[in-house]
Amino acid sequence: MSDNRLSVFKTYKLYVGGKFPRSESGRVYEVTDSKGKWLANAPQSSRKDARDAVVAARKAFGGWSGATAYNRGQVLYRVAEMLEGRKDQFVREVADAEGLSKSKASAVVDAAIDRWVWYAGWTDKIAQVVGGANPVAGPFFNLSTPEPTGVVTVLAPQESSFLGLVSVIAPVIATGNTAVVIASADAPLPALSLGEVLATSDLPGGVVNILSGRTAEIATPLASHQDVNAIDLTGADAALAKELEIAAADNLKRVLRPQPVDGVGAADWTADPGTHRLTAFLETKTVWHPTGALGVSGSSY
Repeated sequence: MSDNRLSVFKTYKLYVGGKFPRSESGRVYEVTDSKGKWLANAPQSSRKDARDAVVAARKAFGGWSGATAYNRGQVLYRVAEMLEGRKDQFVREVADAEGLSKSKASAVVDAAIDRWVWYAGWTDKIAQVVGGANPVAGPFFNLSTPEPTGVVTVLAPQESSFLGLVSVIAPVIATGNTAVVIASADAPLPALSLGEVLATSDLPGGVVNILSGRTAEIATPLASHQDVNAIDLTGADAALAKELEIAAADNLKRVLRPQPVDGVGAADWTADPGTHRLTAFLETKTVWHPTGALGVSGSSY
């Protein structure tokens, strides 16, 4: 093999509607590792890219929310299978992004894959946890069932480029929502590579859309977008989160506030995630149905 061979550098692209476009603005920005070494040029998304992602997410919502919970679980498990097959790539990208040793990065990637599996198992169980039959005074069935909210904008964690990313995307789509994800501004490469995994799994195009660039620039139009139903502010600092929450109030978006509100300091993404992210973007629909007229004996019909 020739010592003069030039390496083939990877071109990272956005993931929107199941395809891999460059930013419509043509802009890119340099991504470096923890020591300042150049890794790649990532697309710098524009407002137009954000709007395109919402269109793709809305188009995909009907089919994804209408799929059976069992089917969604199968699809999420397939994503975990695909991640397992590309584990070495993600270990390398996470190590570069977060300044971790190979062994620590490997543990992070293992945890992220396991988290996909964990959420895959919840798809057909969460309805039993948060839904059910309500006791009412009268001859009626009163049933509450959870339904997905719609299109959710997700600001991925800035400091956890992969485990945190998976921890905020998986529960959104597990419950039937579609997502427009803004990757970590300084460490977007694992997120953009995740798009390649999603594209080659069974996940329909548009269910997850991944944008890279300046968080505030992309999030601001999404927070005020009338066709976005909810927003997860995990990756926003306090000032930006307040600004986005005000903008989100215009069409009564559901808002999941950033982690410092939930605890002290940065989030511990290795901890048991619980179910609060599964329920954050669910609506409850309650249906009344008559059981039939009660006779003298107390039995119906």
